[in-house]
Amino acid sequence: MDPLLLGVLVAIVTIAVLFSGVSVANGLLIVAAFFILVFDGVRSLELMPEILFGKLDNFALLSIPMFIIMGASIASTRAGADLYEALDRWLTRVPGGLVISNLGACALFAAMSGSSPATCAAIGKMGIPEMRKRGFPDGVAAGSIAAGGTLGILIPPSVTMIVYGIATETSIGRLFLAGVVPGILLVGLFMAWSLFDTWRHGDAKTLIPTRFTMRQKLEILPRVVPFLAIILGVLIAMYGGYATPSETAAVGALLCLGVAIVIYRLWNAKALWVVLRDSTRESVMILFIIAAAGVFSYMLSSLFITQSIAQWIGTLDVNPWLLMLCINIFLLIAGFFLPPVAVILMAAPILLPIVVSAGFDPYWFAVILTINMEIGLISPPVGLNLYVINGIAPDIPLKTILKGSLPYVLCMVVAIVILCVFPWLATGLPEAVLGPAI
Repeated sequence: MDPLLLGVLVAIVTIAVLFSGVSVANGLLIVAAFFILVFDGVRSLELMPEILFGKLDNFALLSIPMFIIMGASIASTRAGADLYEALDRWLTRVPGGLVISNLGACALFAAMSGSSPATCAAIGKMGIPEMRKRGFPDGVAAGSIAAGGTLGILIPPSVTMIVYGIATETSIGRLFLAGVVPGILLVGLFMAWSLFDTWRHGDAKTLIPTRFTMRQKLEILPRVVPFLAIILGVLIAMYGGYATPSETAAVGALLCLGVAIVIYRLWNAKALWVVLRDSTRESVMILFIIAAAGVFSYMLSSLFITQSIAQWIGTLDVNPWLLMLCINIFLLIAGFFLPPVAVILMAAPILLPIVVSAGFDPYWFAVILTINMEIGLISPPVGLNLYVINGIAPDIPLKTILKGSLPYVLCMVVAIVILCVFPWLATGLPEAVLGPAI
């Protein structure tokens, strides 16, 4: 069979299997085993265990459970509430400072946890009731938190970026730096829209600042400074040449656990067990998907599907930006139905050679891909963040949450356009800190 037609058949079967309700990892293994068995014979199946475990034989993978522990220990404390309170008190004189506080707290919490659902849950529990109490529209209250939570997979440290780096064999440290300025850009766009929407639909009283004394502002700082110090310490250790990303992740996890135990008194054995248990579950899930994706990639390569697709696209006489538009549409559609980790592991190894051959930077493309995955987190039918917000505020209809989050989807599309016009926003910081990519 022609490899391109075979590739279409593999895509159809993969979609059908994943939509059947099978887990992503098991679905990828089933599809890979089926096509290897049909086209390469029974003996080829003997390679599957070796490929499966060989994919996990990578020291860089250690950073995944460490960063997950770092985020889980933070999410199990009042850190989100403290961040929210601190920003609310210090930004009180800014018109509409409450919505800015929510988005700022989402950005900072995302930088510590690297998890979008955890960010939504932690900040939303405090932010949504407070915003509604002060008269903000339900759409702004729910939509801003849902969108702010997506920053967890872009602002470093990001588990999604680590997975991309492992899947494409690119520098994780450089990927982290590439996400900083686009992350700040997204926060700015989110804040601008939130203020405009509040002014347009909300009560004018929502834009009137609440008064806090200097004592009230200062007394909250001791609970926030340690976490900001951890973020700064992790970045200095990584980019100062003191530690590898995996070693930095381990130090960050230890420091976050220490802060959670000392400051937030998380010394109860049961609470610590929950943190470690949940972290282990999430880590194993991601690592299993990585291993399964390795087998899936081997199947595509052994059947010459990957090579044929790259050669076919290389023969097309199309404008590189038209090609990038098609890739973005594909990523958007995939992100609507699949989690970011699955999309990256399945698509990035195939798309990256095509993107690079078209003249695009691989680290810039990582940011574009990640923003597309963020859109999927607040878009139906999966839209994980939408359901997290609905769980926090069940009296806000899912339709209202979705309607409130759609303008933030447009903000992300605007961010993608800006990054296409000014790619140095993603590539400038990594080149300034680490030098040009080799």
